[in-house]
Amino acid sequence: MGQCSSTTKRNRKRKRGEEGCRESMKRSRGCLMMVKEKRSRFYIARRCILMLLCWHKYANS
Repeated sequence: MGQCSSTTKRNRKRKRGEEGCRESMKRSRGCLMMVKEKRSRFYIARRCILMLLCWHKYANS
């Protein structure tokens, strides 16, 4: 009996560890998506600012 209860406790710990791993993967995936979105917004803003600064070069064409 003692072995069975200790085995189930170990399995519970493993399951909790796996759930924690899944949650951390979800968080890291969410963070990666946020970083990608921020990077793309920064890229668009940079391109717009560059266009505004250099518009006079292309206005005469």
